[in-house]
Amino acid sequence: MLEGVNVALGITGSIAAVKTVELAHELRRQGAAVRGVMTDSAQGIIHPWAVEFATENEVVTEITGGVEHVDLCGYDGWADVFLIAPATANTVGKIAGAVDDTPVTTCATTALGADTPVVVAPAMHEPMYDHPGVLEAIDTVSEWGINFVDPRIEEGKAKIASEEAIVCDVARAAGDRPLEGEHIVVTSGATSESIDPVRVITNRSSGKMGRAVAKACYVRGADATLVHDGPDVPYAETRRVESASEMLAATRDACSDADALVSAAAIGDYTVEESDEKIRSGQELTLELEPTPKLIDELRTAYPDLPIVGFKTETSGDEAAMIEQARKTLERAGLAFVVANDASVMGSETTRALLVHADDAARYEGTKTGLGSEIADSIAAVLGVESADG
Repeated sequence: MLEGVNVALGITGSIAAVKTVELAHELRRQGAAVRGVMTDSAQGIIHPWAVEFATENEVVTEITGGVEHVDLCGYDGWADVFLIAPATANTVGKIAGAVDDTPVTTCATTALGADTPVVVAPAMHEPMYDHPGVLEAIDTVSEWGINFVDPRIEEGKAKIASEEAIVCDVARAAGDRPLEGEHIVVTSGATSESIDPVRVITNRSSGKMGRAVAKACYVRGADATLVHDGPDVPYAETRRVESASEMLAATRDACSDADALVSAAAIGDYTVEESDEKIRSGQELTLELEPTPKLIDELRTAYPDLPIVGFKTETSGDEAAMIEQARKTLERAGLAFVVANDASVMGSETTRALLVHADDAARYEGTKTGLGSEIADSIAAVLGVESADG
């Protein structure tokens, strides 16, 4: 996600500084090069040697005649993005007032003047985060283009955001944003049909592919909505559903102002009439299965002009047959393109897939994260062509 990106990591005197070693490791796992910048207060919480170990680079602890702030964040500086994590109330207020009395605030002022993207992950006690002056400072620097990663409000504290949230916002700030201003709806994972209050009919879909698509769209600037049976995620508005009918209703509602839909969910093909009470075990039982509506057909009827990306999962393993089935779906529902894959990849971190368009099909083999990026880029191309024609 951050391949080739240089991140200057500013660390200030919040207790959340203890998390920056692992944050630096995660940035590097995602492909970034990292150099640390620390305030005196931060050095009282975590030793610069720990940050040097995590980044494999020397740490800036003071501004000297080497003008480290310019080297890092100035015009043609090393950093592609300046990340301050954690950022204290004190530091946010100083940035808003152009006060440069620490290496971190001096780098921030330099980055803002040089149009180097700045991402801030605040961490402090909740009453400090609610202080009118702090809120005003956040609004001020947000208007200047600083990107804030919202903290998690827990136990009376505004805790630093998750590593996943911070990495996503760094990638979004540092990269191109071809989907900026676009609203992309993604369905993901399995649905479940209740047999009784205890038992359900479901499938083996993990939802990894849909989440990867939503994340890739967010990194490329989109406002993403994720419809799934899962927890909230930091890169999308989450709409929690369980059954096929709930997914259809939530997706139809989310698409009222959408620019594209990616139907990655493995929606159950059948439902049953639910028993009000638990069915006792040990007895023979016959379930009458009723087909569920096809989501892409229902959404195509509701939104005739909406670009829709479909998924087609097969078990044959025959590439020609997969392409044939994908093209049937593409033509039936008027889809932008179809991602065809084999059911054997369900639950795996890797995948093999075919991106099937009307006239061609492109093979992909690799991680689901990588395929999510390919799909997001293809959506950007589809929307770009449509806006150019319009």
